[in-house]
Amino acid sequence: MLLADMGADVLRVDNAVGGPVRSGDMLSRNKRSIALNLKTPGGQRILQQLATDADVFLEGNRPGVCARLGCDYAALAALNERLVYCSLTGYGQTGPMAQAAGHDVNYIALAGVLSQIGNGREPPLPPLNLVADFGGGGLMAAFGILCALFERERSGRGQYLDAAMIDGAASLMAVHFAQRGARSTPGIGLLGGGAAFYRCYECKCGGYVSVGAIEPQFFAALCEGTGVDVAHEQMDTECWPAHIDAFRRAFLTRTRDEWTEVFSRLDACVAPVLDLDEAPRHVHNVERGTFPIGPDGEIHIAPAPRLERTPGDLRRREPRMGEHTGEVLRGLGYGPEEIEGLEQNGAILRA
Repeated sequence: MLLADMGADVLRVDNAVGGPVRSGDMLSRNKRSIALNLKTPGGQRILQQLATDADVFLEGNRPGVCARLGCDYAALAALNERLVYCSLTGYGQTGPMAQAAGHDVNYIALAGVLSQIGNGREPPLPPLNLVADFGGGGLMAAFGILCALFERERSGRGQYLDAAMIDGAASLMAVHFAQRGARSTPGIGLLGGGAAFYRCYECKCGGYVSVGAIEPQFFAALCEGTGVDVAHEQMDTECWPAHIDAFRRAFLTRTRDEWTEVFSRLDACVAPVLDLDEAPRHVHNVERGTFPIGPDGEIHIAPAPRLERTPGDLRRREPRMGEHTGEVLRGLGYGPEEIEGLEQNGAILRA
């Protein structure tokens, strides 16, 4: 989605024999879909033809699967030496767990991330699937692909990328590993809930506000807004439990929206905790167009980051599986009879 938003022509290769299709989550916007049966010679031949002129090939199978389907790096690089080939997996291409099944929560567990999330009194709380799937996985894969494309401008050659979610998640933890958890330890660390000035507080209405008043001037403003006069003790860790209790009592005296109004006049790093229905309606997000209406008529997330000359855009709705099979094959030079024959032989599927 990141690359497609920025103008890449992304062709999603779906499984013509009924494999799972990601749908309804906007990740397939701006893409086209061709449905191939890669267990047939016809399907493999079409994929190899597509790879001949492609800039990037991205696959998310367990190691060895693409070799069995005739589309591993060696096979496709022989047809196109400029091809950037990215394999995105959970545990990577090597190591004793390379073939193991897993999900985001497992990858961040082994990377040391999950142990640092929670309150320290209950089991760690999974941070959705943002850290490994999207941050350490998709975002790092996109970064690696762009690095390889940039290097290709100098060397003229593509290369292979082993993008592992466990590696990416560990990379995101660099500062916390360096500090041995001093900032992140659940319930104790500076950023792990131990400090009164970096946590969330419940309000009178049951809603929450987020507080990130780390710097002294912001903490002073927090104390001013709440009436909790402890600015001189900010970094006295022995006082932190008492500070938390004092701020907790203070925030319970007003509603979330009342506190939002109070801190709109103070530079204290305090913001309301919004749910998924509220976020698109917040004045800042409305002003910036953070949640535009997409070509499918639904609320989307705006392409990020925002480039001045060549900004990303929402051009195309999510494709149906195989919606562009005929279009793509005609572009490769296939005639109507050939396409019909491929469909009858089970090599392709047209929506």
